[in-house]
Amino acid sequence: MKEIGGYIEFETFRSKMLYDDGIKLNCGRNAFAYLIETENIKKVCFPKMMCDSDDKVLGDYGVEVRYYSIDRELKMEDIVLEDDEWLYVVNYYGQLTDEYIKSLKKKYGRIILDNAQAYFQRPVAGIDTVYTCRKFFGVPDGAVLYTDTRLDRELPVDESFSRINFLVGRFERTASEFYCEYAANNDLFFNEPIKRMSRLTENLLRSIDYDFIENRRTENFTHYNEELASVNKLRLIVPRGAFMYPFYTENGNEARAIMKDMKIYIPTLWPNVFDKCTENDAEYDLAENILPLPCDQRYSYDEIKYVIEVIKNV
Repeated sequence: MKEIGGYIEFETFRSKMLYDDGIKLNCGRNAFAYLIETENIKKVCFPKMMCDSDDKVLGDYGVEVRYYSIDRELKMEDIVLEDDEWLYVVNYYGQLTDEYIKSLKKKYGRIILDNAQAYFQRPVAGIDTVYTCRKFFGVPDGAVLYTDTRLDRELPVDESFSRINFLVGRFERTASEFYCEYAANNDLFFNEPIKRMSRLTENLLRSIDYDFIENRRTENFTHYNEELASVNKLRLIVPRGAFMYPFYTENGNEARAIMKDMKIYIPTLWPNVFDKCTENDAEYDLAENILPLPCDQRYSYDEIKYVIEVIKNV
């Protein structure tokens, strides 16, 4: 018998969740781990420009890995897959069209699509696809996986109540006050086993106005592109519900430091690349000099215009 009476807990939301028909898990790296188990993956061809949490998954499961390069247009170089080798494809900044993704599937067969930076790009039928929730929404964890395979074991359900303080803290105060908690939450998933998405995270995802967020992110990306395309070294398509606007310049690190002093926080998304690659590699240049400009739902045209002006002055 459940408890009856007492104080009222966090409100239950009943709106439709985007990707409600997917497999709801606790984090993106474990969505990849789920596929390694269900598909019995032994070998994978992996991009050099990738976060080190996935490297840990590969090591934990004893997967043989071969790294491939991407070019300065954020697309993979041509490769030949070995027998039983899978291809892991990252949709950087949502710049891969469905047609391009389908062509990779046709050419290589065994592919996994990482849409961590393309949450609003719907899954392509027949392609294993990973989505990460916390890159787009104010949730402490969560991922969605699309695959035709299923684990033959029961997964525990994650719990998020102890990991939400940095989110509610930033809602009422500043990001800098809670950054350490945010970073600690990111680090936690290095050692988390595969779990089902927590009830709290799924509940929060049912409270979201997805149409508003998709449209606002698209509009903000478009504003950036209209003003910066002529000086951006990347030729970009405008994705629906964009992750961030990748402004590729020659002095990325210098500009990043100046903008930080102005309380505009621009991350370096793949710092591990600097240890893995040389300065002559495209990945090193991209990680160092792409400025991922914020274009999320918190910001209107006024904030985007301000960031554009700062960029031009820098």
